[in-house]
Amino acid sequence: MQLGGIFLLLLAVGACQSADSKDKQAQAAAANRAVPVAVASAVEQDMPVYLTGLGSVTAYNTVSLKSRVDGQLIQVNFREGQQVNKGELLILIDPRPYQVQLASAQAQLFKDQASFRDAQLNYQRFKDLLNQSGAMSQQQVDTQKSMADQFEGAIRSDQAAIDSAKLQIEYCHITAPVSGHIGLRLVDAGNIVHASDANAMLVITQLQPISVIFTLPADSLPVVVQRMKQGTLKVDAYSRDNQIKLATGTLLTIDNQIDQTTGTDRLKATFDNKDGALFPNQFVNVRLLLDVRKDSTIVPTVAVQRGPQGSFVYVVKADKTVEARQVTVALTQSNQSAIGGGLQVGEVVVIDGQDKLKNGAIVETRNPTGNSKASQSTTQPATTPPTS
Repeated sequence: MQLGGIFLLLLAVGACQSADSKDKQAQAAAANRAVPVAVASAVEQDMPVYLTGLGSVTAYNTVSLKSRVDGQLIQVNFREGQQVNKGELLILIDPRPYQVQLASAQAQLFKDQASFRDAQLNYQRFKDLLNQSGAMSQQQVDTQKSMADQFEGAIRSDQAAIDSAKLQIEYCHITAPVSGHIGLRLVDAGNIVHASDANAMLVITQLQPISVIFTLPADSLPVVVQRMKQGTLKVDAYSRDNQIKLATGTLLTIDNQIDQTTGTDRLKATFDNKDGALFPNQFVNVRLLLDVRKDSTIVPTVAVQRGPQGSFVYVVKADKTVEARQVTVALTQSNQSAIGGGLQVGEVVVIDGQDKLKNGAIVETRNPTGNSKASQSTTQPATTPPTS
């Protein structure tokens, strides 16, 4: 019995040792198993420095056309949505009443000119008779001179009436004051319009060039003002999802006062808009280029992790192991970060899979984009750097 118990005990001890050996082997195999990660290389390139803001597109000029005379619309020479040029005839109001007024004023002018010539001749006769024989009194001469002056005044009044009638006829021909895009027609041919009408007949918006008004924090204004003194600043307009660049323009001016409720100021940029990508009242994301940092060491922003000791990246070494290395981030712009220290150009960093890594871990590298220079991913949650 005792021999049997000892034998069973030895069997149990052997089984425990065998199980422990298998666990150690499994742990060793797990430790040596490569962790799949995505990587990118640190590259040397110029790093643009942007200020970003939300903007709204506004027409460079907006003109609401109203009638300056009363009359009936007899011609509408445009299509809704048409592009028109400055000076192009758009609407014709019946000019015939004003043509009648012009003819009447011209006839009155002809009549008063004839009376003026007669008064002038009589004045000259009276004056000669006064000087030669005294047959006329000075009072008669002065009266005749006054009559001639009155007819001269009537002629000037007639000329003013003629000019007024011509102006009214000109007002009947409504032309485009600016080149631009016509909106919807607000009144149809055949209607009677008045100079006192509150509503416009049509609206023209100038889209080439076009403006964007956007806001920036007041704290950013000093550096913007300084850069404006050095030269023209470039402005890019992006779509609402901030993915598509719509147009590139230049900064025009800064508003003259800060909004105290928001702590921001308004800035205005202009764009050629040759392709019509910008439209009035469209919301856009604006990037104002302030500076370009030459020859910066650039990595995707997702490569930079943050922990108690600051920012760090996982660097893939030649033996396919990783090293958690402290770095200094000089600037983060969009999905790229400029490294100020701790990383060299050409070194490979992990951009995906950091949560499974520790110092010395073996990795299996892959490049999700096929381009080691950048990654379009968003910033990953910060992880704590492992101890050595």
